[in-house]
This record gives sequence, structure tokens and C-alpha cells, in this order.
Amino acid sequence: MTLRLKINAIVSLLTLLFVATMLALELRTMHASVQEEVIAANRVAVQLLNRTARLYATQGTPAMLLFLQGVGRVRSTDITLLDAQERLLYRSPPSAYKAGRDAPRWFASLAAPPPMQLSIDFPDGKLIVRSNASRALLDVWDDSVLLTASALGLLLIVNAGVFWLVGRATRPFADIVAALDQLQSGRFDVTLRPLPGTEAAAIGTAFNRMVGMLRQHIETERRAVRAESRLSESRALGRWVDQRIEQERRLIARELHDELGQSVTAIRSMALSIAQRVQALDAQAGQAARLIATESARLYTAMHGMIPRLTPLVLDRFGLVAALEDLLERTRSSHEGVEIEAQLDLEPGRVALDADQALVLYRAAQEGITNALRHGQARRIALALRGDGPAIELTLTDDGRGPSGPDASRPAGAGHYGLRWLAERVESLGGALRLEAAIASGARLTVRLPAGAVQEP
Repeated sequence: MTLRLKINAIVSLLTLLFVATMLALELRTMHASVQEEVIAANRVAVQLLNRTARLYATQGTPAMLLFLQGVGRVRSTDITLLDAQERLLYRSPPSAYKAGRDAPRWFASLAAPPPMQLSIDFPDGKLIVRSNASRALLDVWDDSVLLTASALGLLLIVNAGVFWLVGRATRPFADIVAALDQLQSGRFDVTLRPLPGTEAAAIGTAFNRMVGMLRQHIETERRAVRAESRLSESRALGRWVDQRIEQERRLIARELHDELGQSVTAIRSMALSIAQRVQALDAQAGQAARLIATESARLYTAMHGMIPRLTPLVLDRFGLVAALEDLLERTRSSHEGVEIEAQLDLEPGRVALDADQALVLYRAAQEGITNALRHGQARRIALALRGDGPAIELTLTDDGRGPSGPDASRPAGAGHYGLRWLAERVESLGGALRLEAAIASGARLTVRLPAGAVQEP
């Protein structure tokens, strides 16, 4: 049912209740009026006949009959004359007022007053006076019919007016429903024209404002999706670039180790051989040859120091534990005053670890040691590597200055670029990296990567 029909039904119900109440009150008033009229007419008739009966009692029943025939019909009263043997001598003639019509019986039973009857006895006869409200009831019935017809006409007029007015008032809601249907179908450019009426205008303004905000949110979401797509592409490109860099580093390290290392070793050997041969013939030439051998040895040492920074070749050959031990040994050699502890509990064959995961863990240890020595001025470093079930955890703790202030506990990657790059690498492998302040002093770097268990043969 539409709102228009609902309002019309409510108005119709209220109008019917009003009309019914008015009819009930009017019926009550009419009932009281009929009763008052009948009682008054009957009282007048009784008084008149009492006095007349006393006057005509000595003259007999014929005199009373002549009197009654002369009086005729008395309003709202039936008069009956009986002789001493109770034979009917006279009955009031029917009323000529609205002759041939009577009120319905059900209406008469509702509106008629209680009947009244009075007997007047005299020596040779008897008068019986009865109340008769038929004409008064007919008047009341006619008035009720007219009132009911007027009320029904008023009801029709009011309903028609209300139907027209409600239709005019709710006409803007059709535009609102149509706009909502367009919005549901995916048209987010729909707007409502200024609508008549205070409420409709407020709804239209709110609808237009809602559509505007919805367009903004959709555009923002689209931009976020595009940005997320670009970020995903950038991360994929970053991973590809990292892989290419690692490949190039590995290639350069192998070239340095295999080709350039052998060439430098050959140069040093040839220089030492020349120095031995020409030492007796030309001392200056022998000294120059020994200088070449010394510089070749220095170049060889510098080259072998560069190779682990480019890529840990020992990682490919001997695994993660050996690579970390090599890293710690070189750190001890280059920083004699630093105390380094290691607890490497990763047993080969127990935990599945691919090349990317091993490289990330090695880079995490390398970056953590560099930051602890360079930025934290640490004097003690502890490295732990554990494989607990489906995960591998590397923890690096130092006693340096560590993070402080509002950054005392934060995800790694919020500070140095090296840690940011490392955090992205760890997250790309499904792991987590965290940098936080140690309990006493310094910092703790934790890297946790997923790994699968390997069945024993």
C-alpha cells in the first residue's frame, strides 16, 4: 500500500469515527427529545380527559363519545373508549401527519421511549390513554437519514480533498524514489532538482549531499586501488631489481674471486720470481719487482675483503651457518675490541630453507652488525639463530646506544634505508622483522621467517 492510500485510509477511519460519534450523540439527543415530547403530550391529554370525564360522568357514555369525536386526534396519544361491558366504542383516528410511513422497527426499538398507559374509569365506561411515539420517531428517523447522508457526503468530499492534497504533497517523493533507483543501478551522477515543501526540500538537499560524498568516496577508493596496484607493481619491480642486483653482485664476486684473483696471484708470483732473478744483477730492478709483489698482495687482500660485501660466496657453497660464522670471524678480525657471541642452532637437514631466505637472514645479520658498530658504538654483540618448528628466527642483540624516545619500540623499516629495504625483503617472504630496545641497553633486531620441516631419510 502506498503512502498516499495509507494516509487516506487513516483520514477515512478518523472521519468515520467522528461521524459515528456524532450520530450516537444525535441519536441520544433525539431519544431524549422524543421521550420529552411524548410524555408532555400524554400528560396534557390525561389532564384534559380527567377533567372532561368528571364533567361528562353524569351525562353518560354517549356524551363522552360525542366529546371524543369532536376532539379527534391528540398528538402522540391513542385514546380508546369502552362501555361497561368493555366493548369498543371509540378509538382515536390515525394521524394524517406523514400518513402511510413509519420508522424501521430496529430504529424504533432504539429510540422509542418506554410506553405509558393510563385508565380513567367512570360509572358506565372506561377511557384508556396510551402513548404513541410513531410520528415523533418518524421525524427522528428522517432527521437521522438526512444527517447520515450529509455525513457520508462530507466523508466523500473530505477523502477526495485529502487524496488530492496528499498526492500533491507526496509528488516529490516519486522523484526521490526514481533517483534512488538510478543510484542503485550504478548511476552516481544523479541529482535532485529543488523540491517543493520543507521536508521534501530537506530530503533532496541531503540526497544531493550524500551522492556528492559517495562520488568522492568512490573516487578515493579508485585512487586507492590504483595506488595499491602501482605499489604492488613497484614492489614486484623492486623484488626483480633486487634479484638482478644480487645476480650481478654474485657474478662480479665470482669474477673477482676466480678471474681477477688468479691474475693478481700470478702477477705476485711473477714479480717475486723476477726479484729473485735480478737481485744479483740489478738491485733497483729487484726492489721494483718486490714492490709490485707487495702491491699485488695488498690488492688481493682488498679484493677478498670486497667479495663478502658483494655476496657471501660461502653461503652458496657451505650454507647459512658457515656464512654467518665467516661473517662473525671477519668482524672479530676488523674490530678487535668488540666481544662477539654466537649461538647457531640450525642443524642441516632439519629445516627447509631456500636460497632467498638464507640470503635475507645473512643480510639481516650483516646490516644489524654494521648498524650496531657504526651507529650504536656497541662493544658486545650476540647473534642467535634458531629453527623452532615451522619458523626460523635470527636475533641480534648489542649493548650500544640503541633506539630511544618515541622510537624505542617500532617495526624495523621506520628508520634507516637499509632496514627499510630489509623489512620489505622479509615481508615479501612472508616473515616479520622488528627492531626494539634491549632490556638493559642497546637494541635487539629480530627476523622471523617461515620454513618447512624436512623428513629424515
